[in-house]
Amino acid sequence: MPRRRIGFWYRLAAVIAKPPLVVLFKRDWRGMEHIPADGGFITAVNHNSYLDPLSYAHYQYNTGRVPRFLAKAGLFKSGFVGTMLRNTGQIPVYRETTNALDAFRAAVDAIERGECVAFYPEGTLTRDPDMWPMAGKTGAARVALLTKVPVIPVAQWGANLAMPPYAKENKLSLFPRKTLIVQAGPPVDLSRFDGLEPTPEVLREATEVIMAAITAILEQVRGEQAPAEPYDHRKARLEQRRKAAEGGTK
Repeated sequence: MPRRRIGFWYRLAAVIAKPPLVVLFKRDWRGMEHIPADGGFITAVNHNSYLDPLSYAHYQYNTGRVPRFLAKAGLFKSGFVGTMLRNTGQIPVYRETTNALDAFRAAVDAIERGECVAFYPEGTLTRDPDMWPMAGKTGAARVALLTKVPVIPVAQWGANLAMPPYAKENKLSLFPRKTLIVQAGPPVDLSRFDGLEPTPEVLREATEVIMAAITAILEQVRGEQAPAEPYDHRKARLEQRRKAAEGGTK
């Protein structure tokens, strides 16, 4: 299946966003050969800064295969950002509503048309204290097992040094210039799940395989070893509540 044309609005977004990125940051891009030249595919990307969608989009735009992001539906409603998201074909995500499945259907449709859909499987900025990828949500795995297209793991590092996630102060540190590292890896091997029903257990296991691939690439990028178990924000919150309750009973 041929690749999708980039289109006017995506090119306009690039004209606006690329000059400041080129001026303010250095780039270290790796693994572009793993981005498929044709046909639909999924990228699964770690998320550690509000700036990293720009660094990743810049990287992939330069491969000629533009990504369609899944983004919170509220961002599409108004203003310049909403206009650009709508016209560049990004996919709104309606959480916990009757429209929640629309993003899933839109992602499948886009992939079947030969496009790339980019997932942030963590669902939000990482809350891991050392900014490793957290335990992922199952959306990317669900779409991958249904469409059977390549899942390309992508790890990035550097945007978080300019704008850390969840900083107490909205502080942007641009100087000295940070290097935005983006590295794609070979497709994730999900063949063990072929022919299996997408039960919650199967989706969880497939998600763990995807997240492990992203983490392994980030280990290469950082030259460090990730924790044996990925940080699980839900479990961490439950543990905090348990400790708070125990403290209140003393």
